[in-house]
Amino acid sequence: MTFRDPFTTAAQSYEQTRAVERDAGLRAHMLRVYNYMASALALTGIVALFAANSPAFLSLLYQVENGNPVGVSGFGWLVMFAPLGLVLWLSFGIQRMSLFTAQAVYWAYAALIGLSLSSIFLVYTGESIARTFFVTAGTFGAMSIYGYTTKRDLSGMGAFLIMGLIGLLLASLVNIFLQSSALSFATSVIGVLIFVGLTAYDTQKIKVMYYQMSGQGEALAKAAVMGALSLYMDFINIFIYLLRFMGERK
Repeated sequence: MTFRDPFTTAAQSYEQTRAVERDAGLRAHMLRVYNYMASALALTGIVALFAANSPAFLSLLYQVENGNPVGVSGFGWLVMFAPLGLVLWLSFGIQRMSLFTAQAVYWAYAALIGLSLSSIFLVYTGESIARTFFVTAGTFGAMSIYGYTTKRDLSGMGAFLIMGLIGLLLASLVNIFLQSSALSFATSVIGVLIFVGLTAYDTQKIKVMYYQMSGQGEALAKAAVMGALSLYMDFINIFIYLLRFMGERK
């Protein structure tokens, strides 16, 4: 007969209960993050579709000839760069914001991205946009699941991908002046690979931050908003870069 220390048994039982509670809390947190992200994607799509079918909005955003955008208006440039300002505001001011303010800025960001993406409905066929969206969703889902379940530390890969992202942005800026089709193709391929990798990295980062901030209430709720923002940007960028390959122009 094996003697079991009651104190050890009680401690083990307590730790098992705590582990179950942490796992349940993590699942609830991730569900909140994904709900935020999915809602923002829906808002972006609705705004983009509405703007693309509204002559008044199109005339504000673009210089349109025969129903096709041929240039961006001054207001259009403002709409395109405003999301960058909102992301910086959220990133550096999230600790001083209330949860309501953080959510409002997040929804405003998603709506502005929708206005910026309205031109894709004028350039590409609806069928190719839908097809690209579903391919993006499948790719994103697979990589996010990998980031959530893997035991491998992805922080090193994340640092490498962020450096690659900086290089991608610089190459894209240079190509505005060069207008090189070869460089455009290369940046599209690299862009897909970078944001696919960042999807796994950001998912794991959200998971790690949950354990670091568990039980902190509003701070954890704000972290869910920031986590959703990261995954939302990964999804949108994968979609845009894939659309360059899969999109069928009108």
